[in-house]
Amino acid sequence: MKDDSSIVQLAATLRQEIAAKRPGDRLPSSRELMRRHGVSPVTVSRAIGQLAAEGRVVTRPGSGAFVAPAAPSVGEMSDLSWQTVALGDRVVDDSGVTALLTAPPDDVVPLTGGYLNPAMRPDRQLSAAASRAVKRADAWALPPLTGLKELRGWFARQAGGDVTAADALIVSGGQAALSHAFRALAAPGTHVLVETPTYPGALAAAKAAGLRATAVPMDRDGVLPDLLAEAFAVTGARVFYCQPTLHNPTGATLSTERRRQVLQVARANNAFVVEDDYARFLTAHAPVSMVALDRYGTVVHISSLTKILAPSLRLAAVIARGPAAHRLRASQLVESFFVARPLQETALEFVGSPSWPRHLSSVHAELTTRRDALAAAMLSLLPEAEPHLVPRGGLHLWVRLPPHVDEAALVEGARRNGVQVSPGRIYYPAEPPGPRVRVTHSAATHLAELTEGVRRLAEAYAGLSEAPAT
Repeated sequence: MKDDSSIVQLAATLRQEIAAKRPGDRLPSSRELMRRHGVSPVTVSRAIGQLAAEGRVVTRPGSGAFVAPAAPSVGEMSDLSWQTVALGDRVVDDSGVTALLTAPPDDVVPLTGGYLNPAMRPDRQLSAAASRAVKRADAWALPPLTGLKELRGWFARQAGGDVTAADALIVSGGQAALSHAFRALAAPGTHVLVETPTYPGALAAAKAAGLRATAVPMDRDGVLPDLLAEAFAVTGARVFYCQPTLHNPTGATLSTERRRQVLQVARANNAFVVEDDYARFLTAHAPVSMVALDRYGTVVHISSLTKILAPSLRLAAVIARGPAAHRLRASQLVESFFVARPLQETALEFVGSPSWPRHLSSVHAELTTRRDALAAAMLSLLPEAEPHLVPRGGLHLWVRLPPHVDEAALVEGARRNGVQVSPGRIYYPAEPPGPRVRVTHSAATHLAELTEGVRRLAEAYAGLSEAPAT
């Protein structure tokens, strides 16, 4: 009999014996197995090793082999609660971001989301650009670690002022840029000032970086510089995060004069301003960027192509100067090395082609039409809901509800009635001042669906007022 056949036969015999035993029962000793089956010590050792690899036995040096604990049945999970002690309290809250990124069911009208409707995306042109890009000789080679120079130069020109390609770093989308910025600019446990309300993804990224988000109030023209100065003084923060153009969710845009005031306040406090310029390409009326007004390295500027082109074009630029720029580049390098070159080449091909200005013109016209249709439908069908303002571009309307309205009940009632909106509470780092919802016009398939979504929301609102008091 060959030795490997002896191992197979002994393992098969022991499997039958194990099936008749209970977890924890001891198997016969190696000497007893050798005597009983007439095999060598090597055969016994290898058979036991095979059974251990199968999870049928556990071996304890000096004690022998024992029947392994019963494996969990299909669908049953082992108790993993031990991990809570090992992980500690460093919770990453993804609930707000998940809610914004999760597509609604087919029968639900989407009045939420942060991207263009597929009919508005330049998918065919992007595919053509990608086809050209991957045919380049160096398409699959290692790119410059900070990004393609031509692409960095393009982002620098969009930012304006005296920004150059050397100031730009290509990263994997605006959300990654926020994570890099928060980790690079602030120490865990310190404060980061944010507009209130603000983008939930920024709140989640700040919390994941161990920062404490502190709210700074806004009016219809954006953040209030005097209250920003007060917040710096009270908290000792060294970072202020803002969206000065088409702020998400309110739609407010800072005037050039107020931008200068914000920069003066930040400089007086030796603090950074993280300018999330996510919406620059979503309007034909974007004012001068804050980084173009900056001469002191105060601004860390973030600009992304994802919103204006496609969700999977995860590509953005971070513009910074001085030691902050070095730290940001180091953060990118140690986390992900670089952004895939084919993606960079595709973006460069597209923005350098005639398709880019045509796409911008088309999107701006369509967003204006949709914004007006949404605002008109809200006024006609749900006049009790007051828009904060009608923005000059962007994707959303921020809506204030009467104080007595239960925001959560309205959002849930709307969902049951076949329309999805974003609850206002996820946009606040602290207690919200009252019930709010954000309604989006870019995700609906067409204007008729947009109006239908508002009608369903109005029905859900009416249902709340008709519900019996408890």
